[in-house]
Amino acid sequence: MNSTSQGSGPRAPRRGLLARLSTGGQRIGELESIVTHLQELLNTRAGESLSASDFGIVDFADVVHNFPEATQVLQQSIRATILKYEPRLRNVSVHPVPSGDTLMIAFEVSARLASGAQRGVFRVRTEMTATGKIQVSGR
Repeated sequence: MNSTSQGSGPRAPRRGLLARLSTGGQRIGELESIVTHLQELLNTRAGESLSASDFGIVDFADVVHNFPEATQVLQQSIRATILKYEPRLRNVSVHPVPSGDTLMIAFEVSARLASGAQRGVFRVRTEMTATGKIQVSGR
C-alpha cells in the first residue's frame, strides 16, 4: 500500500535520502528536523520499536484510568524520551498547559539547542487528542 494514502492528516516532512532526491536535494532546517523527529518520537509507544523497546512514550490507554495523575506520568515519559532520543536538545522541561478542548491534553516542551548555528531556546507545544495522537507545533 502506498504510504501517502494512509491517514488523512498532514504528513511530516521526510528526512531520508530518497525524500531529498525527490525534492531536488533540498534539506530541511535543523529546527524543522527536530520538530519532525519529536512528532515521530512522541507518536510512538514504548514497545513498538523492535530495535529499541523504550523508544517512544507510555501509552495513554495504560495510564488514563489514573487521571489526573496520568498527566504527570505522560509529562515524565515525554521528558525522559526526549532526553534519551533527541540529542540536539539539552535542559529539557515539559509542563502541562491549558487546552481549549476538554478532551485534549497539552504540554509545552522547552529546551536549549545543544549546538549549531541556531543555538538558543527551543519551544514547542504538544497536544494529545482523545485518540492518543500527538501533534507537535512550533511557537
